[in-house]
Amino acid sequence: MRAGDERPTDSTTREQTGPKLELGPVGHLGDRLFSGLARGSGGLVVAIVAFVGIFLLALAIPALADNKANFLFSRVWEPGGSDPRFGIAGLFYTTVISSIIAMIIAVPIAIGVALFVTYYAPRRIATPVAHAVDLLAAVPSIVYGLWGLLFFAPIVLPVINGLSSALGWIPLFEKPIGDNVGVIFTISVVLAIMILPVVTAISREIFAQTPVAHREGALALGSTKWEMIRMAVLPYGRSGVTSAAMLGLGRALGETVAVMIILTVPNGNDPWNPSIFSGGETFASKIANNAAEFDSPEKTGAFIAAGLVLFVVTFLVNSAARIIVARSAPGAKRPRRNRRATEGASV
Repeated sequence: MRAGDERPTDSTTREQTGPKLELGPVGHLGDRLFSGLARGSGGLVVAIVAFVGIFLLALAIPALADNKANFLFSRVWEPGGSDPRFGIAGLFYTTVISSIIAMIIAVPIAIGVALFVTYYAPRRIATPVAHAVDLLAAVPSIVYGLWGLLFFAPIVLPVINGLSSALGWIPLFEKPIGDNVGVIFTISVVLAIMILPVVTAISREIFAQTPVAHREGALALGSTKWEMIRMAVLPYGRSGVTSAAMLGLGRALGETVAVMIILTVPNGNDPWNPSIFSGGETFASKIANNAAEFDSPEKTGAFIAAGLVLFVVTFLVNSAARIIVARSAPGAKRPRRNRRATEGASV
């Protein structure tokens, strides 16, 4: 080694580069602060949900104790007076059936739009379509309600008449007497339009994140674009689409203003009609329509009890969605029993 090529010693290196930074204590402090803030934020969310549930339960129990009717299976709603009687059977049916119809309409369309924007449309078309769908989420609920009542309901009336004529022998599609436009089917279609941007946006992001190796591998084996989507994209995005659908279902269950404007409230003396071409009330619209009746603890407790049921239903839907997403997520572990059965079958 030549004299000019001597490598600097450690002391020379330290002098040239400066003193070594001691980040240990500062880093530990930052970690503790960040961990505390993260844990506090998570605990705060859980506490808020728990406080809401406790508040609803505390106000609902006295009214439920004085209720003289079956709360779960009765349709009568007379919470005032010395003999209060109220039940949620009709409210539960209208809420669930309108949300299910909205999901049946919205989810397939949302998946189709997401696949079209992600894999079929050129960029100059995909970008405007994606922005137009996303803009639907910015429209206020009251605008949807006014549009649905004044513009969309008269347009969909011939469809209602056609379906009732063809399938009127089924109680679900039986059309009552009269040309009422504020029916469950109408609000279901409007709810489908309202939840469409949520499901589409999340599905689009999930489909775009499909690993390139999966897509190119399917195409390299001779698959067509649809076969590649069916074998690679849809299985990868199953959990994300399920999560998006559950978010849309949560909005459909709790939508208030649009439902209150469009849906016609039936007369309390009329017999119950299970048809989707009749009027009704959901949990949210019932509470909003009768907000002026919160003049006594008994009446208020009855509506709070209805809100408690909606809270529980939404909580159960979200819990079921998390279980489905966890089981269908990529890389999720199979149960040991199923894995043993699979190994035995392979042997």
